[in-house]
Amino acid sequence: MNMLLRSSFLAFLILGILQYFNAPANAQVTYGKNGMVVSDNVLASQVGIDIMKKGGNAIDASIATAFALAVTHPEAGNIGGGGFIVLMKANGEVTTFDFREKAPLNASPDMFLDTEGNLVENSNHQGLKAVGVPGTVAGLYLAHQRYGKLPWKDLVQPSVNLAIEGFPMPWGLYQVALNLAEWDESFDIMTNYFRNENGDIIQPGEIWRQPALGNTLSLIRDHGHDGFYKGPVADEIESYMKANGGLITKKDLEKYTAVERQPLKGSYKGFDIYSMPPPSSGGVALIEMMNLMELADLSSIEFNSTAYVHLVAEAMRRAFADRAEHLGDPDFNPEMPVDRLISKEFAQMRLENMDMTKASASDSSRFGQLYDGSSTTHFSVVDKDGNAVSLTYTLEHSYGVGMGSSKLGFIFNNEMGDFNPQPGITTSKGQIGSDPNQIVPEKRMLSSMTPTIVGKDGKPYLVIGSPGGRTIINTVFQTVLNVLEYNMRIDKAIEAMKIHHQWLPDEIRYERHLMSPDTRQALEKMGHKLRPVNNLGVLMGITYDPILKAYVGASESSSKEGAAVGY
Repeated sequence: MNMLLRSSFLAFLILGILQYFNAPANAQVTYGKNGMVVSDNVLASQVGIDIMKKGGNAIDASIATAFALAVTHPEAGNIGGGGFIVLMKANGEVTTFDFREKAPLNASPDMFLDTEGNLVENSNHQGLKAVGVPGTVAGLYLAHQRYGKLPWKDLVQPSVNLAIEGFPMPWGLYQVALNLAEWDESFDIMTNYFRNENGDIIQPGEIWRQPALGNTLSLIRDHGHDGFYKGPVADEIESYMKANGGLITKKDLEKYTAVERQPLKGSYKGFDIYSMPPPSSGGVALIEMMNLMELADLSSIEFNSTAYVHLVAEAMRRAFADRAEHLGDPDFNPEMPVDRLISKEFAQMRLENMDMTKASASDSSRFGQLYDGSSTTHFSVVDKDGNAVSLTYTLEHSYGVGMGSSKLGFIFNNEMGDFNPQPGITTSKGQIGSDPNQIVPEKRMLSSMTPTIVGKDGKPYLVIGSPGGRTIINTVFQTVLNVLEYNMRIDKAIEAMKIHHQWLPDEIRYERHLMSPDTRQALEKMGHKLRPVNNLGVLMGITYDPILKAYVGASESSSKEGAAVGY
């Protein structure tokens, strides 16, 4: 597919998603005594609950939900991408699983540059060279081997059933299907993705079946990790890549491994905050910003006032500058100053250099030194024993690279776009060129995914996460702050106004119609640049109500098919 078609494809997907997320104004809360699953699709949430009712734990339910989302929520639910798990066990111990995609063995730092060393526009997001080695199946399998309870086959079978037997086509996916119908066969797998065997678009309410995906899932069900990384699936991935200009080989697939890592731990006024370490940047930035908020005198600042938005934006600016300068794959960057970045002392230094009367400047040449001295899905799970899982996984863009073998039935990611594409070049538009996240074979690209669990007295108090690219970090941060500082119920916390600042470009994005005109004008007078967006994040959260002795779950209203299901 040529560049013009690819660009048009991305534009139509963005439009489709905006239409897809035309949802009610308020989230609905759900209560459950024995367990809760909150995901982007009600069918997938119910699959997780059903697994718990059969005796499965939170890890079992998460694995089943993840595979179900690969069938029901194809824009982001996946077996062709990667992600992270944060697990809090019933005894209070916390661990994480890193199944972020990796650069193929044939990747190189200049692979997206022209002969003059300039980035070829969108080349790091379009075409099969943009595909990282998928990690989802490996990550889910490793988590099951370490902490699962029910047999692996029992966890994958519901997704096999959903793919082969089908489910009613929802209106949101139908909208995407209508847009896809206008394009030619160069759109690869997407051309017939939402069509039946007669070539007709599946109508809302009609049964949508995915036999090729069902066959792939059956192989994963029967052979576990090797069902994806070896055998017929691996053979077809390599063949498809070779035929269409991709880099991934069977050797890449055979060498891929997921990793169990120690979580990052922070604290906020008696609460313990657990999140992902690098190659996710989410945990570092979240804890750094929460430390800043703990040191600031929030009691003297009215929620959502000009001063509040300014403080939050300045905290974001600093955390993202540090993210850009320091963070990458820990296996390739052993000297990252993570402990320093999440320390209370570092936050104090950051706070002392914050001017509450005017905006700081984001300098693309200095990273954080000035202050010194579009798709992913998330779901949250808790079980009756108090095990909790926060899982975020992604294809990068909505529907990833928009390509995949029709024999396998799934879509590949375009995660190579999360590497720094042009070594040494950082621009005011937001392109980062620092060394820690440059492309190296087998390296994991830096991520913004921020699956997080907040504990209280060794028990899960808040399980939260969101899609949204770099905005993930900030939507999770503000929701955690809303719950811990302002004692908001989970639905109120995730629906409250959110902003986003990522250092570069130097602007505050805010949710349209939720910030008052007076606040906008006051912020502009302080030197902030503002840009409205339709919404930030699609949060899926669970809290524990100690009075009711029940879990409380909510799916943000911008997720049209999302649901909290409890029992």
